[in-house]
Amino acid sequence: MEVINAIGRRKSAIARVYLSEGKGNITVNKRDYKSYFPSDLLHYVVEQPLNVLKVKDKYDIKVNLTGGGITGQAEALRLAIARALVKISAENKPPLKAEGFMTRDPREVERKKPGRPKARKRFQFSKR
Repeated sequence: MEVINAIGRRKSAIARVYLSEGKGNITVNKRDYKSYFPSDLLHYVVEQPLNVLKVKDKYDIKVNLTGGGITGQAEALRLAIARALVKISAENKPPLKAEGFMTRDPREVERKKPGRPKARKRFQFSKR
């Protein structure tokens, strides 16, 4: 099997994934994902698509992650892994889609507007 590559995005985080047959190692920016992501919840998020298809120990995954915070990066990685698994076999798509792993979350940070302290917040107003 050759190397399958896929991309996943969330907020401003971008995950580029290279998936090949192996023993289940996930390497993020040349580090093990358990040391890269600090919390067990983020480990769970990254493993979700592999657990749904029960292929956790079947593939080695090499990841380049840039931008965003740790949660956005973990969710971008989840999308990228799901897309790579679908590239391997089309019958992987229905269970992943049912769990919601094939959908790109479109929410982005709204820009700050002039004359306001943030995007929507207004300065304090008092009619005296």
